[in-house]
Amino acid sequence: MLEKKTVMLVCAGTAKVDNKKFKETFSTKAKMLRAEEVADRTGFPVGGVCPFTEQNDGLEIYLDDSLKVFDYVYPACGTPNTAIKLTIQELEDLVEPKSWVAVTK
Repeated sequence: MLEKKTVMLVCAGTAKVDNKKFKETFSTKAKMLRAEEVADRTGFPVGGVCPFTEQNDGLEIYLDDSLKVFDYVYPACGTPNTAIKLTIQELEDLVEPKSWVAVTK
């Protein structure tokens, strides 16, 4: 059982979280998971965290507006050496995010 809600923020690889925007959006300070927590909370290993997974009571998935500048994105597919080419619309359809957010710089 998870003690806290885990937010999976899918954003551009070069984007950096704006702590003020994150706190305003999620009412909490942004904190990266420790490597040993990643698989327990997401179901995937570090480097392979897949955004189109079943959301559970402790995991909420959000897409950041930083993705919208791309025609295609390449999210991981469950292992550190797998990815898939998707349009932004395909990503949104597969992920079924809680919402789009604007929490990066």
